[in-house]
Amino acid sequence: MKRVLVVGGVAGGASAAARIRRLDEQANITIFERGPHVSFSNCALPYYLSGTIARSEQLVLMSPEKFKKQYNIDVRTGQEVLSIDRAAKTVTVKRASDGTTYEEAYDVLVLSPGAAPIVPSSIAGMRQPHVFTVRNVVDIANLKQYVDGHSIQDIAVIGGGFIGLEVAENLRSAGKNVSLVEAANQIMAPFDYDMAQILHKELLDNGVKLVVGDGLKEIGTDKITLTSGAELPAGAVVLAIGVTPETALAKACGLDIGVTGGIRVNHHYQTSDPNIYAVGDAIEVYNRQTRRPARLALAGPAQRQARAAGDHICGMNHNNRGVIGSCAVRVFGLNAAATGLNEKTAQAAGIPYDFAYIIPSDRPGLMPAARPMHFKLLYEVPTGRILGAQAIGEGAVDKRIDVIAAMITMGGDLEDLKELELCYSPMFGTAKDVVNHAALVALNLLYGKVRQVPVSAVRSLVEEGAVLIDVREPAEYAAGHLKTAVNLPLSQLRERMGEIPADRPVYLHCRSSQRSYNALMALQNSGFNNIWNISGSFLGICLYEYYNDITQGREAIVTAYNFN
Repeated sequence: MKRVLVVGGVAGGASAAARIRRLDEQANITIFERGPHVSFSNCALPYYLSGTIARSEQLVLMSPEKFKKQYNIDVRTGQEVLSIDRAAKTVTVKRASDGTTYEEAYDVLVLSPGAAPIVPSSIAGMRQPHVFTVRNVVDIANLKQYVDGHSIQDIAVIGGGFIGLEVAENLRSAGKNVSLVEAANQIMAPFDYDMAQILHKELLDNGVKLVVGDGLKEIGTDKITLTSGAELPAGAVVLAIGVTPETALAKACGLDIGVTGGIRVNHHYQTSDPNIYAVGDAIEVYNRQTRRPARLALAGPAQRQARAAGDHICGMNHNNRGVIGSCAVRVFGLNAAATGLNEKTAQAAGIPYDFAYIIPSDRPGLMPAARPMHFKLLYEVPTGRILGAQAIGEGAVDKRIDVIAAMITMGGDLEDLKELELCYSPMFGTAKDVVNHAALVALNLLYGKVRQVPVSAVRSLVEEGAVLIDVREPAEYAAGHLKTAVNLPLSQLRERMGEIPADRPVYLHCRSSQRSYNALMALQNSGFNNIWNISGSFLGICLYEYYNDITQGREAIVTAYNFN
């Protein structure tokens, strides 16, 4: 009878144990979890703050009793594995209830300790009772209890990643005054700066005080002080500035640690000791696109790693293809998703790339639920290999990003994406879906049929006095336009081509780049070779400029913003 011990009872550990049981009914399996709960929904924790999840108990998916009845797995909560003796193949366990310790022997050991929130000791006031992290059910329950019990109204959330964003949204939805502080110049690192601006505006529109490019310096009793010297009211502070892999056990028993700081594992998630496996947030993974080691704290990959480890423990092989990093988040009324590489990661990996940024409707315009979807597709130059994508909108952005994730996994390129046949109904999408549309635009760029400039370049073009032509109709132009743009509607273009200079660059835009693309093609086919399209056009420009204009008191380059 194989004796399997599992350290950590959340996503990775619980999944590995369940998989081993499904493959081996005779195995003796024990899970050790130092916390009071096993198999809880880590990703859903913030939604308890807003009441979306009514009771903290709902976050717990399985109990030790249920594990025993359904899987015949012994789950021991409130028991922490202190050390591993690899030679003797034993672990030392401490009971939280009375502090006593005991030893357990194993044939196979699975480590799934997860990652711990980063709590910088260098920041003054960090250890005060109104400072919280969010890792488990106890953490989120304690935060809510403190906020409710002390009638806290002003709360500062430090960190603009997934946890920080979700905590900020749910606290704001609960009626709190929320400040969200991010030391980088944008929230949500998987998204490029231009796409993040859309999320910045959404936070502002929903009453969150967003501060980027400024870090936390000190925590007081009722306020925080930032690196810049600015002060924000805060009766409670939530730290969400990142996590660090829990590797203490692995290090203490001499297991190899990777260059990223995670536990090094092989193809089958074995550590440097073949009798010890590791999965989840604590390990170092392989990025299939950059071909470099990485860390990825996401539930989906942890589940797959757990299954793969369980398979190998039971004599089955696994084809480990690495990770690409697919994620999604809701920010008030917007859904956002991303997969693969963004501009920053492509640059860091030395991969030549370009991108298509489009803003099509996610359904036919005649449908009442039709809304714009911001979609950015990155591809390798000159191969057209798909590298990554980001999508933001009110609709099913996750569906589109899942398509791109599948294409990346299968080694697809722009031609493959162009020809991809997808489901269509006016209730769900358009006949030429967003992803097909993005591929067509990207192929035009790759093959040199059109030239574009990004929305990030427009402010410089305005300040330099470049020739900017707005091809929208006069009423649209009057409602808001680039201050230096000339209105030449597409409907009048062919009669007024003589007004367009041919001796210097000309930059076209409309609302979302569709009409300006048609104008560009008409001009190119009429002999003009100096025409550029502004990717994202007026809607993209407004979204890109808005947050910095408002928060910095910067002079706008538009006469009026238009987000419709």
